[in-house]
Amino acid sequence: MSTINAEPNKKQQASGSDTVKKIKPDYLIVGGGVVGFSVAKLLDKNNKQVSIADSDPVRVDTLRQAGFNAFAGDPSNADFYDIFDLRNTINIAVLTSDDEKNINIIEAIRSFNKDVLILSRAQDGLRKDDMYLAGANYAFILPKIISNTIADFMEKSESKYAGNRLAVFLEENRNIKLGIVVHDNPDPDAISSGFALKEIAKKFNIEGEILYDGKIGHHENKAFVNLLGLKLNKINGSEDYKKYDKLAMVDCSRPQVNNSVPVDSNIAIVIDHHEKGEDEIHAEFVDIRTNVGSTATIMTRYLQQFDVPISKELAAALLYGIRTDTNDFRRNTTSEDFSAASYLHPLSDHDLLTQVETSTLSVETLEILSEAIQNRQVVGSILLSNVGFIRDRDTLPQAADYLLKMEGISVTVIYGVVGDSISVSARNDDIRVQLGDVMRQAFGENAGGHSNSAGAKIPLGLFSDAKDKGTLLKLIEESVTKRFLNAIGVREGTE
Repeated sequence: MSTINAEPNKKQQASGSDTVKKIKPDYLIVGGGVVGFSVAKLLDKNNKQVSIADSDPVRVDTLRQAGFNAFAGDPSNADFYDIFDLRNTINIAVLTSDDEKNINIIEAIRSFNKDVLILSRAQDGLRKDDMYLAGANYAFILPKIISNTIADFMEKSESKYAGNRLAVFLEENRNIKLGIVVHDNPDPDAISSGFALKEIAKKFNIEGEILYDGKIGHHENKAFVNLLGLKLNKINGSEDYKKYDKLAMVDCSRPQVNNSVPVDSNIAIVIDHHEKGEDEIHAEFVDIRTNVGSTATIMTRYLQQFDVPISKELAAALLYGIRTDTNDFRRNTTSEDFSAASYLHPLSDHDLLTQVETSTLSVETLEILSEAIQNRQVVGSILLSNVGFIRDRDTLPQAADYLLKMEGISVTVIYGVVGDSISVSARNDDIRVQLGDVMRQAFGENAGGHSNSAGAKIPLGLFSDAKDKGTLLKLIEESVTKRFLNAIGVREGTE
């Protein structure tokens, strides 16, 4: 780095200002304090010409001693910039700690150059707007950048800490047989996460098997399992769980909540991204992160941390799991989900994913969708629909998603009788509603989810005493409607 004086020497002055050689910086930093100095050091590593301007001569002298092209003067005076040729300058960063001074500097630069890109530092959102009005192209709120950086690091350290704990647990339990439980009627997020844990366990000589109850009914989920060649073991009774040395729960966190695990089971591992509710989770290792949109995101981070080879099928499965649980990155999505998806994308078999996504709708799905439309009850912007007796509970979220597209509807609640229970699926695009909390308040501990999507499984109980199916469905409809509307704070009959 060469040092250049701010003022032209006497020989240059005598020969006229036209002979003064102007400085042509790639980057000009106005404000040589801690932030400006740090930015200059980073930029200088890239072999770019960096100049620094500051009103403090002492600071300028210090910067020159550090090897920077530094210039003293009043940056809020447009005449100060006569020493520079800014025609090819990439951008100017105005980084003093005084917001008012930054605004004056921006205005001074804009008075003689309308085209140069100006970045500015701001202390809060109000001053940021003022800087835009003065002519800045971008304004960065420094406290927000610092807090975001710290929070991001803390979340990443949480992932690393959890990974280290999981590694210790698996190391201590080498050679066991592990039952990996995914919830009833598992979706791609649960299935792919279960298989990721199976691959991780294999690295520790642990044999893992994926266990599920219920059925895989959603047409895309069936295609997902078949095309990717994923093997799941169907549970035929509580005795099946005793075949394993230990149990892990993935995408669910408590026995008997959307799964058939006996309440007194000794759970070894719980990995989930759903709200856990008020009940304490009893397991040897617990990793519940509600700050991500899918369990597949958590499992992808584990695979990276443990350096486990990821086949193109598993990568495709995890990518599809993230996409479906975030509704193609439109629901409950965080930077972690995008980062995991970006990592998985080049590793995935996209031809298989295309086949999964283009699988045809089943006849039952179309019939349930028709029932949901015909039986809909609209209260304000809330749509509720009783679809009666069904075999495949996966048709409910499909109907809930579809009907949310109706004009004027912000919340959908679709429910039906599956076996000896009432299954409910709800969707929401009203930012004022925390749907998971509403569902728990309405239907108790067997309900929950996220702000935009939630579900519930309600035992038929006393309803089963109804004399005929018509009476049973009527009683269910009255109860579900009343409970949900009371929980969300809307009176039935509201227009």
